[in-house]
Amino acid sequence: MSAGDPGFFPRVYEWVRRIPYGKVASYGQLAALAGHPRAPRQVGTAMRLCPDDIPWHRVVRTDGSVTGGDFSQARRAMLEAEGVPFLPDGRVDMAVCQWNGDGAEA
Repeated sequence: MSAGDPGFFPRVYEWVRRIPYGKVASYGQLAALAGHPRAPRQVGTAMRLCPDDIPWHRVVRTDGSVTGGDFSQARRAMLEAEGVPFLPDGRVDMAVCQWNGDGAEA
């Protein structure tokens, strides 16, 4: 991500707001949608700093791993409450519930 792109976080937030209930998106997917495909770590930073109205729990790693340190169990509980399926190894079943970005242009 370019340090000179002050619009990156707001674009990420717009895309995250569009992730439907019961779906997830990956950090890398959101970086690409926001115009910086090589900036998934910056998406993570955006999620740590996001406003309260952002459904941050719907953003996971590309392999479906739920991150968040102390918040990972809370995030998993929130996703489970939305009906997001998990694989036996604890990862989100991305084949079933990964949002494809349809329905919106940010």
